[in-house]
Amino acid sequence: MDDTPGRTARGDDVATAETGGGRLEEFLADPETATLDLVTAASRCTSALGIPHSVVYLTDIQQRRLVPLTDVTPALPVDDSLAGWTYRTQSLRVAETDTGGMTAWLPLVDGAERLGVLAVHAPALTPAVLRSARALASLVAMMITTSRAYEDSYVRRTRTDRMRLPAEMLRAFLPPRTIGTARVVSTAVLEPAYEIGGDAFDHSLTETTLHVTVLDAMGHDLASGLTTAVSLAACRNSRRTGADLPDLVGCVDDALGQWLPDQFCTGVLAQLDLASGVLRWINCGHPTPLLIRDQRLLVDAMRREADPPMGLPSLLAGRERSVHEIALKPGDRVLLYTDGVTEARSADGGEFGLEQFADYIIRATAAGELASETLRRLIHSILDSSASRLRDDATILMFEWWPPSG
Repeated sequence: MDDTPGRTARGDDVATAETGGGRLEEFLADPETATLDLVTAASRCTSALGIPHSVVYLTDIQQRRLVPLTDVTPALPVDDSLAGWTYRTQSLRVAETDTGGMTAWLPLVDGAERLGVLAVHAPALTPAVLRSARALASLVAMMITTSRAYEDSYVRRTRTDRMRLPAEMLRAFLPPRTIGTARVVSTAVLEPAYEIGGDAFDHSLTETTLHVTVLDAMGHDLASGLTTAVSLAACRNSRRTGADLPDLVGCVDDALGQWLPDQFCTGVLAQLDLASGVLRWINCGHPTPLLIRDQRLLVDAMRREADPPMGLPSLLAGRERSVHEIALKPGDRVLLYTDGVTEARSADGGEFGLEQFADYIIRATAAGELASETLRRLIHSILDSSASRLRDDATILMFEWWPPSG
């Protein structure tokens, strides 16, 4: 990233890294910094920290490639590179370069959301250089988070295909793929990335509660996307006033009835109390959520009679929505999904199915894999099989809960 000539003397490198703090303060205090594009800002921040050279890599929308911010460096595969190892495990990796220097690969993370990786090149990776590299990774992650909402250059870098209009609309509504705290992590994937029509997910956190939603609108066209977009907006509008679950669903029912009376949407809306682990949910005509506990699928743990889909209030016949409740145990993983996942074709030509779906999650959990990495690899295993194909949008949202210690 940085155009400053590389330093060949280890002493010069250490001195530069150790005195970078003052220049960084000047860089951050400069009013012009807020107006810089991501490439320029990252380059100047690298120089201000006294780092000889760095390269920022962003993950593409399907998390298959790590794409550099500039065209002079080739993209790297997530599944078969040192950079990819850092992305997959969120761990530092150090390697020698062909020219005799060293490269440190650092994860770029916004909270729990994986953004990409940072490569820092130096003649020697001294403690001072590594401290500066970690500071640079934190600053670059914040820059990415700030700029990706309005910089089309970021979007272009992270796409490998043309996105259809319904998918473009829904992508604008989606939250980060992964959110979390020390108590809970929620992560999601959605395919086909460039052609989604009616699926969507949502998750958000307050100090006390995790809110999660998975939606699946009727059809696979622009009308489906509009239905899901309206449903998401109605849900958020009600949730942000502190509304309880029945009111959230009622708000979606009212919105669809008023604006899209011929459309309907299935979904699961849930709230997890972070202190007690009590999970409450409403199922509106959607597949039953799955509970994985102690590396076993508890098949019927969350099976309840489903309410009618949202947008079809006449089917309720005057009765209220049913709110279900279950107490989670530490380490439990809950999966919400759309039927495009279990109806996908597996390698043998049959449907992927619940057992194969859950078994994959269980094996990944036993291996200590990050929740976000588990879903990334799971959706790719469905897409990459020679016999597999998606017959519908496929969305998976998984969250795991850990109570406060002590």
